[in-house]
Amino acid sequence: MSSKGEGEFQWTPLTIAQSIAIFCLAGLAEIFGGYLVWAAVKGLRVDKTSSTSDVDASSESEPNVINNTSDEAVEEASGNLYDIVKKPWWYAIIGSFVLVSYGFIPCLQPSAATDGFARIYAAYGGFFIVMSFLIGWALEGENAKPDTGDLVGGLISVVGALVIVFWPRR
Repeated sequence: MSSKGEGEFQWTPLTIAQSIAIFCLAGLAEIFGGYLVWAAVKGLRVDKTSSTSDVDASSESEPNVINNTSDEAVEEASGNLYDIVKKPWWYAIIGSFVLVSYGFIPCLQPSAATDGFARIYAAYGGFFIVMSFLIGWALEGENAKPDTGDLVGGLISVVGALVIVFWPRR
């Protein structure tokens, strides 16, 4: 048997940097994998002023532009004018593989043996929230720009994630 304290996980500047990098890598895999599936299944918002040549030219057929009455109601209420454009089916396949890889990334956390599944995934949630806002904004433009409530909520979630990860344990 080992003496008390021997073999216990200790945070260092290197393990903190590794942990944050792994949370970010997991976020990228989950968000981009989900984005690819979403693009094929639900479609993406594209400004009506954009030309359809902005849509993926490698698809086998013309882009699948969807205009339904529920979107028109959103347009009138928000003042945003956009079409919904679906990507080819293989986007969903690629996205699914990316999402499977995401499932393995949190296992790389340096504190995984002591923190376990629940704590790692709960802390990851805070990073995911902020990354979702920022990456969604980058991908969808002004239609997805975070507002003040999003920013405040994101800050609260990251602070909560840091408390979960770095709180001193017994």
